[in-house]
Amino acid sequence: MQSQTTPGDGAPADPGALAARDIADVPAAELITTTAVHLMSAAAVKCGLAEGPDAREHLDLAEARILITALAGLVVTSAPDIGGQHARSLRDGLRSLQLAFREASDVPDEPGKGPGERLTGSVV
Repeated sequence: MQSQTTPGDGAPADPGALAARDIADVPAAELITTTAVHLMSAAAVKCGLAEGPDAREHLDLAEARILITALAGLVVTSAPDIGGQHARSLRDGLRSLQLAFREASDVPDEPGKGPGERLTGSVV
């Protein structure tokens, strides 16, 4: 295994410092959208939207509810700061997941009571 060195002096670099330097170069909007995409992907799988013959095996609406609510919190609170284009895309994805959750549920929540709807308002 090769050790990483800092530029110039050849001394071993602190992995934490390297990670901090790498993350420091990433704009906040990119970090937020990347995190949102991970939450969306996980929620989609838990709503049974994965591709393949075993997609329904991954259905877990309790987990999907948590992921969608977390996504709603991230989207709603960050939207004013990340810009219209990013926020619009995230809101659209969130709404699609909220509707998919309703469709997958045998006993739909009342309007305004679905995952994340206390933050976004009713999607129906």
